[in-house]
Amino acid sequence: MQLKTKALILVIVWLAFISVMHSWLNVNWAAVLNDYRPLEKRKIAVAYLPVTCQLTCPVTDYISKYSQSGEEFMPRMFQGFPEMKEALISNRVQAAFIVAPMALALKAQGVPIKIVYLGHRYGSAVVVQKNGPIKTFADMRGRTIAIPSRFSDERLLLFRAMKVWGIKPSEIKMVEMAPPDVSGALAAHAIDAFVMGEPFPSQAEIGGFGRVLFQAREYWPDYMSCILVVRQDLIDRRPDIVQVLVDGVARSGLWLDTSKPHREQAADFVGRFYYNQKPALLRWALTKPLDRVVYSPLAPRKADFDMVRDLMMETGVLNKRLEFSEYTDTRFSDKASIQTPWRYEAAMGSAQ
Repeated sequence: MQLKTKALILVIVWLAFISVMHSWLNVNWAAVLNDYRPLEKRKIAVAYLPVTCQLTCPVTDYISKYSQSGEEFMPRMFQGFPEMKEALISNRVQAAFIVAPMALALKAQGVPIKIVYLGHRYGSAVVVQKNGPIKTFADMRGRTIAIPSRFSDERLLLFRAMKVWGIKPSEIKMVEMAPPDVSGALAAHAIDAFVMGEPFPSQAEIGGFGRVLFQAREYWPDYMSCILVVRQDLIDRRPDIVQVLVDGVARSGLWLDTSKPHREQAADFVGRFYYNQKPALLRWALTKPLDRVVYSPLAPRKADFDMVRDLMMETGVLNKRLEFSEYTDTRFSDKASIQTPWRYEAAMGSAQ
């Protein structure tokens, strides 16, 4: 009996130890503690996906930790836009890198957000089976293609290509799919193609089962997809913090565009510490060629967003004609225009 009691006690102690270790290793304690700080001292949470369109988010977080001011915000990674959208609406995150059409749709629905900066230009592509039957976009008739969201620039890109090739929307089946899932779906022949941001086109190329049919810039000069939005209540309450965020993102974009070694460094620390992706994959996406994705200049431009708005209305995902000033706040990008690249190298151990 006494032996059974001791064994039971050991089991309880072991289970308690496992529970404590699970909490310690898997709970984001920094985020939990941040929620209890006074509002004026609380770090803002910024949502992002593991795509190169949003690379400036983890780059800014990583480099700023080595700067005198220290960590500027708390990045939170998501796997898909629907979950990110809900987190933004419920104020679980105060800023997010989302696709431009989604930002306009949310604003039209009354969600209090403003676009303050872009995440990138270029960097999306249509990818098909490497040895499959699709040789030109005309061969997409009757095929299934994955898109990140019906509120995405990638979807609008397809409509631009359809116009050129005289293809009706009813002739192509579009399915929404989380970006990390598309390469596996293509490899398994569950879809015929996908249109997505990097590094997933590169992943299909490296894997030997995918081929880039065309890059976004071929049908959309100055193409943009992901943009940075911030909740209006944060803009009203703490505009200084929003400016610090935009300045950091601007500096990261300039740093990435300065040299190939900077992109290779980013591929290493973002792949290992943020995206949980192989650095070799990100190096491919960021350097083959160097302008596959660009990160400057990224100030919002009215002409770009007017075109997105008009395409959304034309394709039935926006029923309200929004004006540029209704959903953007360019004060922050205007001030960020004087920023210079981060002074940071991997061997320095500090950033300025």
